[in-house]
Amino acid sequence: MKPVVASLLTSLMAFAAPSATAEVPHNVATLEVLPGWRQADGTHIAALRIRLAEGWKTYWRSPGDGGIPPRLSLAPSDNLSGARIAWPVPDVFDQNGLRSIGYEDDVTLPVAFRALDAEAPIRLSGTLEIGVCEEVCIPMTLSLSSLLPAGGQDDPVIRAALADRPMSSAEAGVGAVYCDIRPIEDGLEVSARVDLPSIAAEETAVLELSDRTVWISEADTRRTGGTLEAVVDMVPQEGAPFALDRSDIRITVIGDGKAVDIRGCG
Repeated sequence: MKPVVASLLTSLMAFAAPSATAEVPHNVATLEVLPGWRQADGTHIAALRIRLAEGWKTYWRSPGDGGIPPRLSLAPSDNLSGARIAWPVPDVFDQNGLRSIGYEDDVTLPVAFRALDAEAPIRLSGTLEIGVCEEVCIPMTLSLSSLLPAGGQDDPVIRAALADRPMSSAEAGVGAVYCDIRPIEDGLEVSARVDLPSIAAEETAVLELSDRTVWISEADTRRTGGTLEAVVDMVPQEGAPFALDRSDIRITVIGDGKAVDIRGCG
């Protein structure tokens, strides 16, 4: 599916009005900041807990053609130089012929906030833009406002969310990772081959780049013995072949509540 078609489908899903028989709960999604604790290096470990109405889903950082990508904005927060979300292992959903990747019912997103002054509190202020989906899909903007104290305390909910992470390449026993790249009319075809022990009967591979403006198709994923192959098209905004840094390719393999995070390919 090419970018224009994918964008149109996503827009139609995102802004579809509920049918006369569909009832959208008043509180489809709520957001709570778990304040967490400050580390010695000034990093503050907190979390965003999203609670969803029963049967509703929200999306992972790379949501698939059937999803809406989340976006966190932290302006105008005080004593904050940056933030990084640690994404828990997502699930893969198929609805109306489109694949989406995300979470059902609720999810806790650990966030490492970087304080400018490690001895002072961080005053968070901003929004989290997400998509939520049941029979219909809608975009939502959730406001957040919280004080993260310079001390804080350990939180088992955040610890559990941090533990629910993809395996590293070393942990999963990843061997060689190779990408065959060839130009196509409007971009590149990338075929990734990964020596990886099977993690599930059904595996889904997702390829990402740091440049989120490049459209990447749903991967055609198949396995032959100990090798997993995933083939995608990558199409930049200018719609032409482009220079690709192989070390920038990120491959996530998902299946049966597990995932493997692979950085770069040869």
